[in-house]
Amino acid sequence: MQRHRTTPRPDWQRTVEEQGLIYPLTRHPDGTLRPYWDESAYYSFTLPEIEDLEEVVAELHAMCLAAAAHIVEHERYADLGIHDARLAALIAESWRRREELPSLYGRFDLHYDGRGGPAKMLEYNADTPTSLVEAAGPQWFWMEERFAGVPHADQWNSLHERLVAAWQRQAALLPPGAPVHFAHSIGDEIGEDLMTTAYLRETAEQAGLATEAISMEDIGWDGLSGRFVDKRLRFLRACFKLYPWEWLVDDDFGPQALDTLDNGGGTGSTLWIEPLWKMLLSNKALLAVLWELYPDHPNLLPAHLDGPRDLAHTTGYAAKPLLGREGAGITLHPPGTPPPPPPAEPCCYQQLAPLPQFDGNHVVLGAWIVDGEPAGLGIRESSGPITDGYARFIPHVIL
Repeated sequence: MQRHRTTPRPDWQRTVEEQGLIYPLTRHPDGTLRPYWDESAYYSFTLPEIEDLEEVVAELHAMCLAAAAHIVEHERYADLGIHDARLAALIAESWRRREELPSLYGRFDLHYDGRGGPAKMLEYNADTPTSLVEAAGPQWFWMEERFAGVPHADQWNSLHERLVAAWQRQAALLPPGAPVHFAHSIGDEIGEDLMTTAYLRETAEQAGLATEAISMEDIGWDGLSGRFVDKRLRFLRACFKLYPWEWLVDDDFGPQALDTLDNGGGTGSTLWIEPLWKMLLSNKALLAVLWELYPDHPNLLPAHLDGPRDLAHTTGYAAKPLLGREGAGITLHPPGTPPPPPPAEPCCYQQLAPLPQFDGNHVVLGAWIVDGEPAGLGIRESSGPITDGYARFIPHVIL
């Protein structure tokens, strides 16, 4: 793994916008616009490195499924901050019927520096992962243009093909005769959620499915039929939502979402994608459960739910809220620092693993899972030690 500086293509912004990346720039707190898509650098990997990473991601995904089974079997929902007995029962039912429910994708965030040590799992974004559009499309087209004529140049990127194949394979699990709605929140100001759902909708259409676009805010409730409807008053039979389950169940219409949940086996009236059991994997408590089940695993970092334990004095730790996106709420505590005040919300305490630095940039790998299989790689760089909303996306190539 190496970082290379290079010259961006002329008119690169227009190019990636035409490829679906309509948010190539990020507005920073000082008001300046700086590249989010940053092709002034790229990372190169060897094929054996990528093959090793694929094996790691496949094993981590299998371990996460085993951890989900453990949580359900031992009813450890309280560890995830889930205290509603009805919600817990529906999650358990969703897990038991998971073969009947469509499930599309997820993204592992990995600590990896290519210097001989194993990749370490930082977290699993299994419900509403973003940075998909840039990883699947513009990154691939950049590689084809930038490395045209370079023998054997390649990229870990089968995202598009696997997404289309996933819809095709799981089409039989969808309600017959009804379109799949694709929903995002209009609270998304930069367009990332909009374009992620638009891109996933495109992959579904390429798989032969009928689709419709809708915002979460435009989903209606028909009290007469007791069902969700779209703006044309058609029943919402199947809906991919780029909207976290923890938000949905807490919304005003959360009770109706659970009342009408199609959880497999012919129950309910609305099939949501991702399924409800993904709440087991999109929660940072998963990190502590994994460490309990697989202590000293080379691809895991020690993690606990009841406090940092000895990490406070040995390696230091990161305190991660059980739910959150874009690094929100994460605090870093080097060893020996004074204990912080109690957190405002439950946390998972994970061994501090400072992100690798290349040319002063803090790097995290985003390894994608599609339909249960490793599918590709996206890389983000940040100026600080936490990968947040100001991180940059850097393309990669296999040489």
